[in-house]
Amino acid sequence: MGSVLALSTRSGRQNFPFPQDRPLSRWDRRDGRLPNPGSFDGLHRNCKDVFPQQIEGVKLVINKTLSSFFKVSHTFHLSAVAPSSYRFHAEHLQSDTDSKETGSPMLIGEMDSSGSLNAHSLFHLSEKIRAKAVFQTQQAQFVAWQFETEYRGSDFTAAVTMANPDILRESVIMVAHFLQSVSPQLVLGGELVYHRGRAEEGGILTLAGQYSGPNWVATLNAGKGGAHASYYHRANKQIRVGVEFEASTRTQETTFSFGYQMELPEAKMVFKGMLDSRCIIGGVLEKRLYPLPATLIMGAFVNHRAGKLQVGLGVNVG
Repeated sequence: MGSVLALSTRSGRQNFPFPQDRPLSRWDRRDGRLPNPGSFDGLHRNCKDVFPQQIEGVKLVINKTLSSFFKVSHTFHLSAVAPSSYRFHAEHLQSDTDSKETGSPMLIGEMDSSGSLNAHSLFHLSEKIRAKAVFQTQQAQFVAWQFETEYRGSDFTAAVTMANPDILRESVIMVAHFLQSVSPQLVLGGELVYHRGRAEEGGILTLAGQYSGPNWVATLNAGKGGAHASYYHRANKQIRVGVEFEASTRTQETTFSFGYQMELPEAKMVFKGMLDSRCIIGGVLEKRLYPLPATLIMGAFVNHRAGKLQVGLGVNVG
């Protein structure tokens, strides 16, 4: 069930934010009204963006912008622990002109060399309502599909998601999200997951809260399935840190992670590092190769408990 619900958020760069997605600071409303709290999936996003994404092998990414609303990318990945692959990615984005049309869709599709497809589509039905559909296939078989409708009020967000509906097997997963801005600093809400199949039926309720300061954000999700807490702090323009704590009642595992990000604008470099309770230490360095339209990516991750080392090198062109 968890893999299905994570489809729309597994790849953070493919999210579809509303234009009014709130920044870190929530004190920019001078009209006295409370700000919109954003989406439920984005509660821990500030902290997660600090952590490096694991890289392994050799990767080449070529990005090409064909127009103001259409772009494609090609990814070649040579791996020593998994089969080498090629991935084609295409995006149809809303241009400045199209953004005024509430019915204009946003489409994203990705297919790899094995024939697996991951497709997203978004429709802005109105200024406050959006509908999203996600489809995922593994080679020639559908493995997951979900539909989401989200409404954003001036100070609250409500969303309903239906995943993997199957009438013949009488199975479905329903997820309801709600977030409410209680004050300019405090957001409260919850998530209700209901799943039904021939063999089982049940629901899980998770409560969520977030408190924001001028340069920090603290978030907590807690429920029957476990707890997830994060703390994000922006020390200055160059340094950001994040701390995450996750406990699962299903797997009986608890993890603690610390991550940091350092930006060097003069050198056009960004370094991200992390350390967690599983004895995993890793870091990724991104260097912009100015004046070339390319970025060099180097990373290494060491699992001291398992005695494994993964090293990666990548080039992002475009």
